Amino acid sequence: MRLPRIFRTTPFRLTLLFLALFASAAFAFLAYIYVATAGEAARRTDQEITREMRSLVAAYDRAGIAAVNQATIERAAAERPFLYLLMDRAGETISGSIEESPVEEFDGQPTWTTFQITEEDEQGRLVRNPARGLQQRLSGGEILFVGADVGEDEAYVLKIINALWGAGALVVMLGLAGGVLVSRNVSRSMAGLTEVVDAVRNGDLGARAHVRGTRDEFDELAQGVNEMLDRLERSMAGHKHAGDAIAHDLRSPLTRLRARLEAAYLDVEAGKGDPQEALAQALTDTDGVLKTFGAVLSIARLQAAGTAPDPVLFDPADLAGDIAELYEPLCEDKGIDFAAEFAKDLQVRGNREFLAQALANILDNAIKYTPSGGAIMLRVRRRSSGEVEFSVTDTGPGVPESDRERVVQRFVRLENSRNEPGAGLGLSLVAAVAEAHRGRLELTEGPGKVGEMGPGLRVALVLPRA
Repeated sequence: MRLPRIFRTTPFRLTLLFLALFASAAFAFLAYIYVATAGEAARRTDQEITREMRSLVAAYDRAGIAAVNQATIERAAAERPFLYLLMDRAGETISGSIEESPVEEFDGQPTWTTFQITEEDEQGRLVRNPARGLQQRLSGGEILFVGADVGEDEAYVLKIINALWGAGALVVMLGLAGGVLVSRNVSRSMAGLTEVVDAVRNGDLGARAHVRGTRDEFDELAQGVNEMLDRLERSMAGHKHAGDAIAHDLRSPLTRLRARLEAAYLDVEAGKGDPQEALAQALTDTDGVLKTFGAVLSIARLQAAGTAPDPVLFDPADLAGDIAELYEPLCEDKGIDFAAEFAKDLQVRGNREFLAQALANILDNAIKYTPSGGAIMLRVRRRSSGEVEFSVTDTGPGVPESDRERVVQRFVRLENSRNEPGAGLGLSLVAAVAEAHRGRLELTEGPGKVGEMGPGLRVALVLPRA
């Protein structure tokens, strides 16, 4: 017979395990209480019997057998909680509250024994109670026995044990009920996550786990699952958009490439035209296509790895200096004023090649969109937070604030850049590099509007402290 699902859940099994451990500990605790309580009651009874025996022996030593006989008769008649029996040297009864000695084998040495006595209860019924006693031979040869009824002590100990057993049973029942309740709550929470997983497995990337607002580990798990699904959905949408954009953006250069190759072929057949020029232009178009594919693959590599590969510790000023040497001549050729400012003694940890590519992309965009007579500033500095910042500020047309989040997406090109060469992947690669280095890309306004130039753009690649 298959058990209900709730009894097969991990929380319920853990509850049973803890209950078993608790029951074992409770059993050991009960055993200790029983031994300690029963032992203490037995020691107290033995002490009282021993004290009573010493009292009678002292009376015998003072006044002989007659004094002990009188004391035994008086104490037995006074309904003291003791049992008395005084016997002569032959073991015949002289006086006492019991008829015969419960000691079966007596060699003259003080002997303890446990026995039972029969008494009438309040309803007149005969009951047998446990008793304990001490028997010893007096100095004159007579035999004296002193005992006591221990039924009340054992009944008291039994009441304590029964109460503890009842409490233990109640705790076990409450534990089982709590285990069922906890299992239901956990199963209910896990059922929501299971439904989301099943929905995603069936292709529904819009499914999300319910966050209850309790801020417990299930909420943290649900939030983590939701963030993962958000990222997966964005990634899938990005891949779909990238595929569509690649097909759209590469169609024109590939069409031009084919047309030039076809024209060159026809011109060669007709004996006119310059086939070398056509081939050179075809090579240029091919390089543009390969550059687009290379950028897409670089972004995919970074996003797949989730972190920068082969990180090393280096001085960002050295990297920025190398990039500045490459791009300063381009600025001079276009009539752009180029300046650089590098803070010293800084350290960053990352992939130098990817960071160099990102910085080159930022400078390439700045040079591309800054008109002649403008200015570009490259800086490397440490922020007050300890982060290291690469920044490029230009005096070009800038990017409207409403488009700054969109412009870092792949294949997104604003209207004022449609006539410029490129595929809209430069800032996308920079954003991917920043994310892989646990950093961020910030786009803000440049120096502002000055004459016909501006407001410019400031692009900052911010990396965490090494």
